[in-house]
Amino acid sequence: MPSNVIVGLQWGDEGKGKITDLLSKNSDYVIRYQGGNNSGHSIHIKNRHFVLHLVPSGVIYSNVKCIVGPGVVVDPKSFIQEIQNLESMGISTSKVFLSKRAHITMPYHNLLDQYQEEALGDKSIGTTHKGIGPTYVDKIARTGIRVLDLLNLEVFYKKLKYNVDFKNQIFTKIFQKNPISFQSIYEEYVEYAKIISDRIVDAVYEIHNAFRNKKKILFEGAQAMLLDINYGTYPYVTTSSTSTGGVCTGTGIPPNFLKNFIGITKAYCTRVGFGPFPTEIKNKMGNIIRQKGNEYGATTKRPRRCGWLDLIALKYSCMINGINYLVITKLDVLSELQTIKICVKYKYDDNIIQYFPSNIEQNVKGVYLDLPGWKEDISHICEYEDLPKNCIKYIRFIEDYLNLEIILISVGSERNQNIIKNKPLFLKIFT
Repeated sequence: MPSNVIVGLQWGDEGKGKITDLLSKNSDYVIRYQGGNNSGHSIHIKNRHFVLHLVPSGVIYSNVKCIVGPGVVVDPKSFIQEIQNLESMGISTSKVFLSKRAHITMPYHNLLDQYQEEALGDKSIGTTHKGIGPTYVDKIARTGIRVLDLLNLEVFYKKLKYNVDFKNQIFTKIFQKNPISFQSIYEEYVEYAKIISDRIVDAVYEIHNAFRNKKKILFEGAQAMLLDINYGTYPYVTTSSTSTGGVCTGTGIPPNFLKNFIGITKAYCTRVGFGPFPTEIKNKMGNIIRQKGNEYGATTKRPRRCGWLDLIALKYSCMINGINYLVITKLDVLSELQTIKICVKYKYDDNIIQYFPSNIEQNVKGVYLDLPGWKEDISHICEYEDLPKNCIKYIRFIEDYLNLEIILISVGSERNQNIIKNKPLFLKIFT
């Protein structure tokens, strides 16, 4: 059974949670393949608002099995809190499981994240201080602690003791900070182990068995393509493979298991934290879009930087990810604008280019076309043909530039505020 992959094509916050929730309805499994609790996926259903950090966005459907895959880094405290919050809102989490091979974010990872950012000063990356980077560092350094280690407390004790002793050397001698207590961390995580032990599974075999039994599987990523450790705006990136390639390394499946690659893009661009942003709007218009789009981080609450849609970056992301189909979100935010700018070229060191450079820096600026806007409120529209003419022209311009079809348009934060542009194709893919 071919599976579907959802990936963000910008710098995150494209609305992947809402789209994953929508497509989960006809899925048997939703599997998270990378990242940690440094990202937040939001789902709005009538008067209820869910913000998910580690739990896959299919959890709202009781029939969907949700797996936090091997490529994810898990903060047990955050995970447990999230489970408890969902249960308190009447959402069953009985089908939410953790991979044995996922690595654990420990308190010393959060401190390392914070201290390193402080030491960098005005050259800091702008991380969330959630310890994601340091957890992946330990994973690559082969000193990490995995979820399965919580099932063997003797092994966990030894691994934790080594890590705490080593990290305390860094805290005291390099950062001039106080050491942390091994015993308090050990006791805390022993309690976490008791709570989550029934949720720990061998996800690799679980996922392969699901394919063998022709189950419908949806893979969900965190962050987005332009934050990918290999292909994003390095060094202002995350520490995992956010692209569709990360699905295979993050879940243990071969590439031929995958078929549909659905890219999510906003109708404009946003970015949280530092790093290059060629189409950033630094005048009053940027604040107008921020307010209309409620562009504040689901995890950090930080205001997002806002800019016009960047088709150069978007085409690059579609190329790397092998995108089959596009979903465009927050199109309603652009309503009432007289003119909408769209980036079709870059000015780079006094040259005009039409590619995404590997050493993109602040000296790259967008070159724009001006497209006519529309005055109508589109948040209530359900049919593509009912959209304003200039809105349809905007969509078609994007499709023609990327040579890809937009299959779904989100016109509001609610679960049902969507326009299925090509219904026969949509039903063929997702039912």
